[in-house]
Amino acid sequence: MADSQNGFRFVAPVGADYAPLRDARPLSSLPVLSLKSTEPLPRTSGGLVDCSESAIEQGVADGRLWRPSPVGVNGKTLLCKCPECSAPLSIRVWLLTVNCWRCGASVAIDELECAFETVADAAMPVARAKEVPIASTPAAEDDVVNAAGIAGAPEPPPLTEPAVRFRVVDLFDNTPAWLASLMVHLILLILLALLHFNSLRLDESITLSTNVGRSDTEDVNARMVDRIDNVDFELPVPESDLPTNRQQREQLVLANEEAKVLRIDPNEPHPELPDLAQLKRVIGSDVDQRTLAVRDPRIRVDMIRREGGTTLTEAAVARGLQWMAAHQAEDGSWNTYAFNRCDNCRRRCDGAGSLGSESAGTSLCLLPFLGAGQTHLTGRYKDVVSKGLRWLIDHQKEDGDLRAETVGQAGMYAHGQATIVLCEAYALTRDETLRQPAQNAVNFIVGAQHGGGGWRYYPGEDGDTSVVGWQLMALQSARAAGLQVPAETMELAGHFLDTVSSHDGSRYAYRPNQRATHVMTAEAMLCRMYMGWKRDDPALLSGLEYLIDRHPPQAGDFNMYYWYYGTQAFHHVGGSSWRKWNKRVRDILVQTQHSSGHIAGSWDPRGPHASVGGRLYVTALAVCTLEVYYRHAPIFRQLDLY
Repeated sequence: MADSQNGFRFVAPVGADYAPLRDARPLSSLPVLSLKSTEPLPRTSGGLVDCSESAIEQGVADGRLWRPSPVGVNGKTLLCKCPECSAPLSIRVWLLTVNCWRCGASVAIDELECAFETVADAAMPVARAKEVPIASTPAAEDDVVNAAGIAGAPEPPPLTEPAVRFRVVDLFDNTPAWLASLMVHLILLILLALLHFNSLRLDESITLSTNVGRSDTEDVNARMVDRIDNVDFELPVPESDLPTNRQQREQLVLANEEAKVLRIDPNEPHPELPDLAQLKRVIGSDVDQRTLAVRDPRIRVDMIRREGGTTLTEAAVARGLQWMAAHQAEDGSWNTYAFNRCDNCRRRCDGAGSLGSESAGTSLCLLPFLGAGQTHLTGRYKDVVSKGLRWLIDHQKEDGDLRAETVGQAGMYAHGQATIVLCEAYALTRDETLRQPAQNAVNFIVGAQHGGGGWRYYPGEDGDTSVVGWQLMALQSARAAGLQVPAETMELAGHFLDTVSSHDGSRYAYRPNQRATHVMTAEAMLCRMYMGWKRDDPALLSGLEYLIDRHPPQAGDFNMYYWYYGTQAFHHVGGSSWRKWNKRVRDILVQTQHSSGHIAGSWDPRGPHASVGGRLYVTALAVCTLEVYYRHAPIFRQLDLY
């Protein structure tokens, strides 16, 4: 053990693996060969050596031979015979075990002794055997090894070129099998990758379109439009959104991938969702339950195609939801003022609202999640929705009040929005744990109504059209969920709207005896539809015409509150006015959404009253507006999804 750290041990005694003792006389018949010689091996002149067991035992008894236990081999090949059949064995230290090719005997190497050290000469010097000249080369005199495989010469001088070649050969001989296999497979993988890359380059082609539109020929330097034939877009891509360069193409492909995250494959089983065939029958009927049934993620593609959405609008919805999910507080709430203090933001976002309300912020953010069909039971954001619903219910009072800590003018706004959330969550899931909290919230609205039919900042206060709109939307959601809504409550609300109307009921003011505005007209038009007005009502048609002709959406006049209500009203009516309105709103919202940085997915708080609710408020309403294609079933149009 002391003379080498690169040894091995046989499982059974070999009996014929011997080396000369230090002071023994070497066997003259064993030739000494130089490892660095490039000359052919010489023929030995001596006779055969007696290697029988009796001869070897006699040599050991005379003191001429010794039996080594571990033998240092420094990574070289050691030749010895099999302990069972005497067939030659070739042993390499790094293999740790060898097998006889004839009888299958196994020889194990002690891996604890397999370290490469060349100090054996100092620890146990070995007598040099008589050298047999092989060739008149300097290398033959400098480094000789006896036939037993033990070096006895000093360190050789710098190697000549032939010796370098021998070292390269030794390097390959001693390379572990696993490393050699790894290198071969790595080379094959690189070659395959290069072949695949070249095939992709060969497959690239240029497609020339023979359809030339007017817009393509107006500019002298007209550019060919990439028709992205190789990308599968399930949702529409408008002509104006087709890419004209590689960067635009990559952005569109990314938008297509982002738009997919909110959909569910209709061909896969989803036991938490209603039967798909039954769902389509409900949507094609005229019952109140059809209102929210169109949110089912399995029919998302059909609804967007039918109602005017695009790949980019749905991608904007996905980005908006992702931003809101990232700004939810640990307790499940959102705060219009302090939303940027959550752990994921740490004030990297600006745009905090001047009014801080957790009830309003939580309700506003849950509205677009539910609008996209994300509930506490299904969808990629089910945990987000579940935490938000739990916060609302935990902060609801026994009388159904959901205002929580919200005070001042935002109180009934917050309650109306929270009531919509509970009613829609119950309608979408039929979770009985939500039924009573939702009904209690509806009852609070009924009890807070003023005798003149309106609602305002505090229960029992005379009304204004803005607060009335949110309460009526909550009552409509309750009816869609099958909850109890007194008919007289709706009648009184209609009476209030009469008091703020003008121009034969086609325009509406904020409060009685005030001048009508386009914002309040849009909100009141939507309320009138849910309260029973028909599509061909002259006041309804006149009011919508006033909105689209006199106050169309414009990027320079950003008004998210107006667009939120106006988009819903025009969608229910449909027709050319809807298509005109829809194109304007969707393009503005897609183009003004932030696409990079920490605020990516959100909208800046711009427009009237936007600073009150801040970035959270504007983003929530913007996402709801882009969900219009499937958020509510159109009131005046039947849908056939078969």
